[in-house]
Parts: sequence; C-alpha cells; structure tokens
Amino acid sequence: MTTITDERISVWRTIREALRGAQIDYTTAPVGRAVIMLAVPMVVEMSMESIFAVADVFWVAHLGADAVATVGLTESMLTIIYTVAMGLTIGATALVARRIGEKDPEGAARAAGQSILLGVILAAAIAVVAAPNARALLRVMGASENVIRTGGGFTTVMLAGNITVVLLFLQNAVFRGSGDAAIAMRVLMLGNALNIILGPCFIFGLGPFPQLGVTGASVATNIGRGSAVIFQIVTLARGRGRVHVGLSHLKLDFATMRTVLRLSGTGTFQILIGTASYIGLVRILSVFGSAALAGYTIGIRVIIFALLPAFGISNAAATMVGQNLGAGHPDRAERAVWTAARYNMVFLGVVGLLFLAGAPLIAALFSNDSAVVPYAVGCLRTVSLGFLFYACGMVLTQAFNGAGDTWTPTVINLFVFWLFEIPLAWWLATSAGFGPRGVFIALTVSYSMLALVSAVLFRRGRWKMKKI
Repeated sequence: MTTITDERISVWRTIREALRGAQIDYTTAPVGRAVIMLAVPMVVEMSMESIFAVADVFWVAHLGADAVATVGLTESMLTIIYTVAMGLTIGATALVARRIGEKDPEGAARAAGQSILLGVILAAAIAVVAAPNARALLRVMGASENVIRTGGGFTTVMLAGNITVVLLFLQNAVFRGSGDAAIAMRVLMLGNALNIILGPCFIFGLGPFPQLGVTGASVATNIGRGSAVIFQIVTLARGRGRVHVGLSHLKLDFATMRTVLRLSGTGTFQILIGTASYIGLVRILSVFGSAALAGYTIGIRVIIFALLPAFGISNAAATMVGQNLGAGHPDRAERAVWTAARYNMVFLGVVGLLFLAGAPLIAALFSNDSAVVPYAVGCLRTVSLGFLFYACGMVLTQAFNGAGDTWTPTVINLFVFWLFEIPLAWWLATSAGFGPRGVFIALTVSYSMLALVSAVLFRRGRWKMKKI
C-alpha cells in the first residue's frame, strides 16, 4: 500500500531527476511525472530569465528615477524584439515537439535549423534599423530630455545586441520542444551568473571596469546573454541533446521554412498583440511623471519575476501537447494541460498572496524614494489579484501553441488586450480619475478575462485536429 511518505519520496526523486536532465519518453510516461520532469527545469529556466529583468533594475535604481525610467521605456520598446523572439519560439517548440513525438529526429533538426536561420535574419534587420535611432525612439515613448541624456546609451546597446535575446529564446525553445529542458535551464544559469557579476562592475566602475552608469547594465546583460548563446550553439552542434543541428540544417529549406514562417508569423503577431499592449500602458502612465513610471517599472519587473517561472509550467504543457499529438495521443495531451494548469494555479496563487502581504517590503528593496514606492506597491497588490486566473490562462494559451493552433490565442489576445484592456486602462486612469492605479486595475481584469475565454475555447477541442 502506497503511503504519503512514499509519494513524497517519489515526487522529490522526480524533481531531482528533472534537474539532472534524466531521459524519459514524454509520450508514454505517467502524465503527472512527465509534466513535473518538464516543468521543474523550465521553471528554473524562466526564473533565470526573470532574474535578467530584475537584476538590472535593482542596480540601476541606485542611480535615480530617471535611470529607472530609461530602463522601463527601453524595455517597453524591447517588447517588439521579445515579440519576435517569443513568436519564433512558438513555431520552433511546436515543430520540434511534433517531430520528436513522430520519432523523426532529422525533421526536428531541420525545423530547429530553419528557425535559427530566420531568427538571425530578423535580429540583424532590427539592429540595423533601431539602434541608430535609439534616442528618437525614446522621444516617441514620451521620455524627457534628461531621461534621454541619461539613458540613450543603454537603449542603443540593448537594441544593437538584440540578436543575443532572439537566439537565447529561440534555441532554448528547441531544447524545450525536444524535451531537453535541463539544458535550457543550464544555459540561463550561465547567462545570469555573468550578468549578476558584471552588472555592478560596469554600472559603478568596480575594480578595472569602466564606470558606464545605466549603460553598463546593458553591456553586462549582452555579455551574459551572448555567452549563453555560444553555449547553446556548441551544444546543438555537438548533438549533446535530442536534437543535433549541423550546417546542412542551416541551409534554406523552402518547405520547412514555409511552415516555420507560418507558425512563427502568427505566433509573433499573437505575442505582439499581448506585449505591445504594455507599450500602450506605459504611454498612458508617462503622462503622470517619472515617479509613476518608475514605480510601475519596479512593480512590473517583480511581477515578471513571478510570471516567467509560471511560463515554465506553461511551456511544459506546450511540449506535452506537441509530442503527444505527434504520437497520436490527443486525450493524453489534454490531461497533461489540465494537470499543468492545476500546478500553475497553486504556484501563482501562493505568489499572489505573498505580493499582497509583502508589497511594501518588496518595493523598498528597489527604491527608497517616497514618490516612487507607493506606485510600486499599488502595482504589485492590484495586478497580483488576477494571478490565479492568469495561471490557468497562460497554460491554455501555450497548449494551443504547442498544438500548432496559433490563431486561436492570437484572436483572444487581440480582443482582450487591445479592444478591452487599453481602452479600459485609459478610461480608468483619466476619465474615471483613478490615475496610475487605473492601469493596474485594467491589467488585473484583463488577465481574468483571458483565462475565461481560453477555457471555453480549449474545451471545444478543435486544437486536437491541427496538422503541422
């Protein structure tokens, strides 16, 4: 007879195996065990990515509100680059997972190679167009001349080095889709270690390093991400995981590239709708001054810190869906999604409670400015009220994507974020007189609506019929 102690030992053993990168077949292993084996390293991976977001603002906050505002405005512009990167990851994960489920490693390598090729082309185009116009873009975002003078270098370096973001996201998506989640986790550990060590060195000029101020944060971030990308390339080239990408896979393959473009194009548009809505929110907040914008930047960075690990659980659902549809097990794919959703709701529910209780202490870690802290606290407390719903919604969204049904979440995002959230935020912040808090309320309401709409459409089951 199985005891509670035996079950706990089994769970901890599974977690240890997941962190070590033990090999299992995700189309035949018990669903709960398979989800944990994928989710644990993916949660750690996304936690590492969230540290990238928080580490910079932690040190930059010591330079004042204008420096933090620069980071906030730049990150809002970088959402376009994150959109490209995440859109590519949708296509890469879906294709690689489906081919692995079909027992077609050569097809998985072709999908990975064509995705990487597309990512390099797009990143180069963005750098050529955006980097020389960094200061002009800050003005468009409503930055003051002082903010532009303080942070123009930061923005330029981040836009010029965007290929590190694109390839980091994209190649980790290949690892996740194939089931090598532990490799993706180690990649982010390396990048973060370098970023954390080099950040204060370049910002404050410690030891032999030059004092670059807020620009130093961008230099450290690009060095950290760039080193992680090199590690990824070596791993894929040497075939240390389930996918081995050679030079032949990087040659243009029109048939595979069309599929990559179709999935990634729709995926990019989907993410663009969601993430670009943050640009609209920042634009609304910018009229309330640097203190409100700095408070929002701190709050949203901490929120991202919590949401990115939750995306790890969601990514596990995407991989399970892709591989099990490829293996011809749609019902098993659905069970995996609801299992992941339960795990995610527990995780973000606990985090939400911590944010409600500890918001003042969390905000104080990043700023002691009496004008900034209240906005950061308001953002943390208000937005966290929607975490429970969003935990379920993000899993369902990734399940659609893992199946290759990228249009369904695209339409959901368009309705929820642009036709509902932005107008609601503007009305609450201005006409209704809530000020910046109106933006925070709009975020919470939108998260909840996303989950409800996604659940209704997921239960209809059309995603199970998708062929890619």
